[in-house]
Amino acid sequence: MSYSCYLGGMEVPTPAKLTVKVKGKNKTLILLNEGEINFLRSPGLTEITVPLLLPMLGGSRSPSAYLDMLEDLKTGKGTTQFILVRSSPDGRRLFDTNLTVSVEDYNIVEDAKKGLDVSVDVNLKQWRPYGTKTATVEPPAEPSQPPTVTVEQEREASTAPAAKTYTVKKGDSLWAIAAKYYGKGSDYSKIASANTDKISNPNLIYPGQVLTLP
Repeated sequence: MSYSCYLGGMEVPTPAKLTVKVKGKNKTLILLNEGEINFLRSPGLTEITVPLLLPMLGGSRSPSAYLDMLEDLKTGKGTTQFILVRSSPDGRRLFDTNLTVSVEDYNIVEDAKKGLDVSVDVNLKQWRPYGTKTATVEPPAEPSQPPTVTVEQEREASTAPAAKTYTVKKGDSLWAIAAKYYGKGSDYSKIASANTDKISNPNLIYPGQVLTLP
């Protein structure tokens, strides 16, 4: 089995292992005359620790390129896709791990035993869309009366029109994707502009990337 790993729209060295923590939020309560009960709640956000070994020599990118990407994701207060693509020895795609995540923090370790290579443990946290409410408080007409509060429910992100996406396959190019969806390959710049967090060079896209199609 072979693996390909992507973060921030960039293929990163495949980690030797992943630590995935699926957090539960259930709460145990004790009721009089009933004993213990398990109060079921929605699960918490998944947390992933990705240990990366960044080669100083012989890699497709220098360690600084990966570290710059991580720092941009962390300080930019944005989200990105973590994608792990699994393929069988004969080239068949098996199943993928594909999560929208934020970069929470990362630890850089330089160990003389590993030569010039740089080790980085990246901590990711799953991101979920959410909605908001707007409350408007109007002063009372008479001092003796309470104020009027109006709460407006904004449309939740989960019910918003879903953006069209496309998962990059081996051999794809932005020109070919634009030609397929817009009828003109020259419209590839629309896709590149809508995916600046994933595409730094329109000529370089990678299998497993999930692109937004505006």
